[in-house]
Amino acid sequence: MKISGQFDVKLNPLDTFTKGRDTIKLGRMAIEKVFHGELTASSKGEMLSAMTPVKGSAGYVAIEQVSGTLCERDGSFVLQHYGIMNRGEDKLVLEVLPDSGTGQLQGLRGQMAISVENGEHYYQFDFSLPDLAE
Repeated sequence: MKISGQFDVKLNPLDTFTKGRDTIKLGRMAIEKVFHGELTASSKGEMLSAMTPVKGSAGYVAIEQVSGTLCERDGSFVLQHYGIMNRGEDKLVLEVLPDSGTGQLQGLRGQMAISVENGEHYYQFDFSLPDLAE
């Protein structure tokens, strides 16, 4: 099943546990999101990032727990992020962590894509649930 919608995001810097060497900048942030649409939920998580001195080259990893309602089913699940930018070309993977679904979202599998247009954040979520016909 595929759904899409908008989300609000807040990123708050946290203390960095280690310093980058030379000109590499390491960062750590708290993530808070509110999803709208068929995914009506909020999430909290953390992100680790690295920025190189080359414009457009960076990477990040993150984990966030999403809690709320997905297509009228209550529960939570964990999204794992892997993002890398190579001189402006980006690759972003967000996947549901296997067996992280709770409540009516047990057995959830899927991938999420995110985009930013005119300062607004959007998601597309391609997912499956054992008891949900596609």
